[in-house]
Amino acid sequence: MEIKINREIRDYHESMFMGLSLRQSIFSVLAIAIAVGLYFWLNPILGTELVSWICILGAVPFAVLGFVSYHGMPAEKFAWIWFRSEILEPKRYCFRPNNLYYELMKDTIAKHEKEAKNNHESH
Repeated sequence: MEIKINREIRDYHESMFMGLSLRQSIFSVLAIAIAVGLYFWLNPILGTELVSWICILGAVPFAVLGFVSYHGMPAEKFAWIWFRSEILEPKRYCFRPNNLYYELMKDTIAKHEKEAKNNHESH
């Protein structure tokens, strides 16, 4: 008897149906339903080849939602975070150097430059 154990415990996903998680199963059924609905709706209007491509394109977003994860986040959570960071709360970072030593010594430097100028003019 052999039991498979993931090296990382966070990589564990419970299988509900044919090796798919509940999330993957739900989105697979939705993708199939969308593809079948598009087929029966568009087949009388368009040719079979074009309808098959439209069915594929209609099912892809649901497959992506069910199966793709990025940094451990499901697709809709990643989409929300991207939307929030790029659209709702965009931040532009501009580099503005701040020389703290110069700011502290500005008066002293100005005084020395003034003295040097006065000394140079007097000669």
